[in-house]
Amino acid sequence: MKYLVVSDVHANLEALEATLASAGPHDGVLILGDLVGYGADPNAVIDRIRGLRHATIIRGNHDKVGAGIDDVEAFNHLAKHAITWTAAELTPANRSWLAALPAGPQNIDSLVEICHGSPFDEDVYIFDDLDARRALLATDRPLCLFGHTHVPAVYRFDTDLRSVGPPRGETFRISLDPGVKYLVNCGAVGQPRDGDPRAAFGMLDVDKRALVVTRVAYDVAAAQAKIIAAGLPEVLAQRLAIGR
Repeated sequence: MKYLVVSDVHANLEALEATLASAGPHDGVLILGDLVGYGADPNAVIDRIRGLRHATIIRGNHDKVGAGIDDVEAFNHLAKHAITWTAAELTPANRSWLAALPAGPQNIDSLVEICHGSPFDEDVYIFDDLDARRALLATDRPLCLFGHTHVPAVYRFDTDLRSVGPPRGETFRISLDPGVKYLVNCGAVGQPRDGDPRAAFGMLDVDKRALVVTRVAYDVAAAQAKIIAAGLPEVLAQRLAIGR
């Protein structure tokens, strides 16, 4: 069984299409939340994702606010501006679909579970070793895939916790050893924040117990032009070019 792992698309259709085009054969898709927010194509991204076969999708914090099931108070100024615009842009059908997305964590099979923020709270960020320890205590499966931070990260726990990587370069392979627990962020498709502007995603081979974090270039200029044309803050376009 092979899964494409996608997180934090954030209404960036160009990045999503590049990811899907480069992913190669897979049996299913795991989508870890934040389909919308920041970018200029919320409806097109939702439509594209709704059309994927064998996709397991959980919600992110931007999805909840955009769909009107959570308030905007925890967001910074830029995020508030973007999600308010997004909420107004969403079609009624897409808003209802977004509102119905389940929360993480979700168990996929005997190996993997997925969450947006952390397995104990969908809105909590995992930034460091202490966060990772708390998260691993709440996991049900040997591999927990998470998003939310937009930064690729790999934590491994057997007798003690250690950080592996961080994932850098075009591909980064992680072998999943038996008897070891892993907590992995494959990075953001539409809003990378690790200094690499390329879309980041994962390819998980369950049978081979291997996960590959992959980067792919996309048409950043086109995504930027759409953000500016929509009247969204120009900094949301600028940040795409630097991966911040």
